[in-house]
Formats: sequence, C-alpha cells, structure tokens
Amino acid sequence: MRKIISGLVISSLALVGGAVTGTSANAAPATPTLVVTGGSTTFGLDPAIIVATASAAGKVKFTAAGVAVTGCEAITTTTVAPFVAKCSWVPAAGGATVLAASFTPTDSEAFVAVESSPLTVKIGVPVQGVVSPIHMYVDTVLASGTTGVLAPRFGVSCAITSEFIVGQGIVFRVYGNNSDLGGAVLDSSNVAKAYIEVAGLATPITMTYGNHSGASFWTGVLRTGTAAGQYNTLGLISYKVTMIAKPQTSIQVLSTKLAIKTVDGVKQKVDGKYVMERISYYKTVKLATPIAGPVGTWQSNFMPASQLTLFAPPKA
Repeated sequence: MRKIISGLVISSLALVGGAVTGTSANAAPATPTLVVTGGSTTFGLDPAIIVATASAAGKVKFTAAGVAVTGCEAITTTTVAPFVAKCSWVPAAGGATVLAASFTPTDSEAFVAVESSPLTVKIGVPVQGVVSPIHMYVDTVLASGTTGVLAPRFGVSCAITSEFIVGQGIVFRVYGNNSDLGGAVLDSSNVAKAYIEVAGLATPITMTYGNHSGASFWTGVLRTGTAAGQYNTLGLISYKVTMIAKPQTSIQVLSTKLAIKTVDGVKQKVDGKYVMERISYYKTVKLATPIAGPVGTWQSNFMPASQLTLFAPPKA
C-alpha cells in the first residue's frame, strides 16, 4: 500500500511541475514606436531641434546624413508618456539632409530596440545665395494686356505673382545696390550689362532701366504664347538674373594732412606757435588700370509652390 501511495505522489508532483513550467513562460518583447520630427532651421543661424517620440522609456541616438550628431549619441527620454528625447543639432550645410534615430529601451525584457523611419529636412539658405558686392531684389508681375509692356500705373495688372498662363507677358522687376560703391543704387550709369537667362530660351532677355510712374528700376519681359519666338514650355520656369557693374576708373583713398588746430573757430597757439594736428580725409584717385566691375547673380530658391510657373490656358 505504501508503494502505491508513493507512486501517486510522484506522479502528482510531475504533473504539477509540468503545469508550473508551462504557465510561467514570458511573452515575446514588444516593438516600440519611434518617430522623428523637427530639424528645421536656417543655415548659419540657430541650431535645429530634433525631436524623437517613443512609446516607451529609453535612450535615443540621433543621426544626420548617417552620422551620429555630436552630443546626441544617447539622449534619455522623459520618464512618462509621451516619451520624448530632444537633440540640438547644428547643420554642416544648407539643403536637404536625412535625419534618423535609434532607440534602446530601458526595459529590455518588455521592448526591443528599434530604428525610426528617415526624415528628410531642408535646411534654409539665403534666397540671394551668392556672395557678391551686388545685392538684388527680383519679382515678377503681369504685363498689361497682351502687349508685354509694363502697365503705366501700379494697378491690378502690376500685382506681384509667380503664376502665369500661356499668352500672358511676364515682367521681371529688378533693383540692386553695389557695396563696392558705398551701396550706390545700380542704374544705367554704373551698370555695363543686365540680363535674364531663361532655360530653354536661346537669347537672354536684356533688361532696361527706366522710370515707371515715379519709381525707377530694371525691367525685362518674357513673352509667352504659341507664336514663333515666344516661350510656351509649361511648368516651372528656371531663370537667372545677372548684373555686371561698369569698371571702376577711380577710387576713394583715405589720406591725411596737417592743419592748424582750431577750437570754436580760434586757432590754437602754444608758446607763440600754432598747434598742428593731422586730419584724415578721402580723395579721389584716377586709376591707371580700371578695376573690373563686380558681377551679381540671382536665382530663386523659394519653395516649389512659389516658383515662377507657366500654365496652359483653361479649357472652355
């Protein structure tokens, strides 16, 4: 009888042991979410803030163009939802850059490590974009009627726009300054050439300087249409404005001279002799060899939605 009882006890323990082993098995770790946002700034100005939001607590490694961002190799998230980590990033250049992040969970038994989807950001660059003594402003307006002539007054036909329909005249309005000439306005007296190059157009558009109802600036007209010589390529219009200053034949030179010191119009003397002082002044010196004038260029790098665009006429 004792043997039978012992056998029952052993069998019972085996069954219990099997049940315990089966019910204590851990579930597989979950895959957390990780989303990267932010990263917008202007090159050379403030740092960009990159934000990573996870569905669990942990550490985040930020990368830009595949390279770890210095100081952001292991940023700890907040301890409560939303689990956020932030990175201060100084872009190395303007233009498009791919940002990403990798996440290491604090609870490695409950969550696995995960990579974020890449985020492409465009770091802002100055619209002018060209280092030059010449600085320009450029816009486009609708020519009055279909003649391609700038409207005599600034009315509806001179509203600034970047969207045109085939058959309309596009007027480029430009003004500029030359820092080599102390910021002097660029006009016909100091500009050798001013023109606009349009992709697909064989001959550059020559700009002229003139008075338009009391405001003087440079203008050039792009005639669109289906007639011979007219521009009719639909879509974005790629163009570049170029201004070439005339050569400098003289320059201002800082010079000095001795003069009698005066105070309130009274010449100063010491021991019966006039007190002399050195005075600085600028004088104009003619150059034996003229200095070539600087060249300024302007190309729009606005958002595509605000780029110069030509559309087909609406269907009846």
